[in-house]
Amino acid sequence: METLDNTEWDVLIVGTGLQQSLLALALSRSDKKILHVDENDFYGGAEAAFSLQEAEEWAQRMKDDTVDTVFSDVTITKPEVADAAPALSFSRAYSLSLSPQVIYARSSILGCLVSSRVYRQLEFLAVGTWWVYSTGAQSKSSLSHARLLKVPNGREDVFQDHDLDFKAKRALMKFLRFISEYEEQIEVWEEHRQRPFSDFLTEQFKVPASLQGPLLALTLSPAGPDRTTTEYALPRIARHLRSIGVFGAGFGAVIPKWGGLSEISQVSCRAGAVGGGVYVLGKGIAPITEGIAKTTENGTKLCLKDGEVVTAKWIVGGNSSTASQDTYCRSMTIVSSSLSHLFPPIAEEAPAPAAAVVVFPSGSLALDSQAEELPPVHVFVHSSDTGECPSGQCVLYASTSMHNQDGFALLRKAIESLLSAQDITPSPTILWSVEYQQRASSGSEALPFDNDHVVRFPPTSMDLAFDDAVLENVKEVWQKIVGDEAGEFLVFQDREAYDDDE
Repeated sequence: METLDNTEWDVLIVGTGLQQSLLALALSRSDKKILHVDENDFYGGAEAAFSLQEAEEWAQRMKDDTVDTVFSDVTITKPEVADAAPALSFSRAYSLSLSPQVIYARSSILGCLVSSRVYRQLEFLAVGTWWVYSTGAQSKSSLSHARLLKVPNGREDVFQDHDLDFKAKRALMKFLRFISEYEEQIEVWEEHRQRPFSDFLTEQFKVPASLQGPLLALTLSPAGPDRTTTEYALPRIARHLRSIGVFGAGFGAVIPKWGGLSEISQVSCRAGAVGGGVYVLGKGIAPITEGIAKTTENGTKLCLKDGEVVTAKWIVGGNSSTASQDTYCRSMTIVSSSLSHLFPPIAEEAPAPAAAVVVFPSGSLALDSQAEELPPVHVFVHSSDTGECPSGQCVLYASTSMHNQDGFALLRKAIESLLSAQDITPSPTILWSVEYQQRASSGSEALPFDNDHVVRFPPTSMDLAFDDAVLENVKEVWQKIVGDEAGEFLVFQDREAYDDDE
């Protein structure tokens, strides 16, 4: 299509973030006339994945863009390395995800990817061991100077852990029996609902403080134990344990290969294009004023940034959070070692893990500038099997709810502590890293004034595990658009002439 000027559409989707892309997938068999635009020149929005060159170009744009409400304080560091030391590979050898998440096997998104027939274009890899950083533990099974402790995956791991005494095992087993059916035992935890989860573990199950860290790690809570409530923790731990074994022994979560959620966005948009949707990158919505956007009998008329005017019956975009608690500090770090010790086999006949989770509990790290106990840091370690880096290297994705420069300092402290805990030769070194602040967002472009046919997805959760509420948001918008024509959500038959490249 040479020009979009004066064209009319059933649906205009603004942005290619995950929610918008899944909507495009849901509408791909609807016979609606769909225009899907993104002001960026890449797919994925806040969930995008970049090569090294793309990451550096993105970082420069973020520095130049003073109005972006999603990313800020972006800084790239490339330490000097000796001539004989390991070095970065070529740019396209990397695919770095801005918003990495694990997807639990019980998540609805996996079933939807199968029922919508796009699963053939995706590959998922196992998330293996979860580790907790400990400064004072003395364990025969921990790594390097008793710094990293393996989190038990269930009753079998508890039984086989020779570092736990009988009393501790009994307390953990009692809790594991409870969590398997906690919804049916509300009387056990109701009065603790809004109280710290650590208090609940102590009072109800006599779980010693030294074992509460691994259980809290499974919640992926961004807050410390005093602010992680029982109501928050129980469903997350249950989700973790109930997902183990669904796709194979010993693991309960997966990640998409080649770039995380960005892969799902791209596959969804590809399905939208096959269904007749028109895709234009690098084309955003012009700043909205009352004089530009107006409602006509054919829909809402608005201007694109290049001056073209389009009309759409439905306009769907995103929204950004303005709450300070929805802003996190994050970093992506390329390391010169594979850190293979973090990826032990997870079970017989189980797939080789491509990711590991390292949790630095609240209080395990300290900064000279902060006297109070600091929030947790979570580090996702991705091996070269993910396609995100070359063989012999790995990528560390770190995140904390702490803001600004102290947040970045805390992330650097965590990465330094993780690397120093590895008893390997040569010592792993940092080859490249980027730090940034990220605000919860599903898109930041301004949409026309509110009316019933202008819809904004809520900001995507900053949770480190995929939130099925994303699918509920998409389904709600899809139902509004298709109305009585709605069939089953994201349930399609194979196209008659199926092509693997579809």
